[in-house]
Amino acid sequence: MKPDIHPDYHPVLFVDSATGKEWVTRSTLTSKESREVDGEEMPVVRLEISSESHPFWTGTMRELDTDGKIDRFRKRYGGKKKT
Repeated sequence: MKPDIHPDYHPVLFVDSATGKEWVTRSTLTSKESREVDGEEMPVVRLEISSESHPFWTGTMRELDTDGKIDRFRKRYGGKKKT
């Protein structure tokens, strides 16, 4: 490998915001937030969804609606009945 051309590859704590599940792996991602895990300070990367909370892997459906788009859609199209 050529020196000084690769990004810093370091341990990172990932947190699934939906379930609270945490795991440590290596990544090039960084964050302003950091936490000490097993005596080592590492950046914390928060994920909106991961395999712990994704419906494909969990088999359960849930709606993540931060802007009210689902409610607007249901108001617009959900009330119409077929004749």
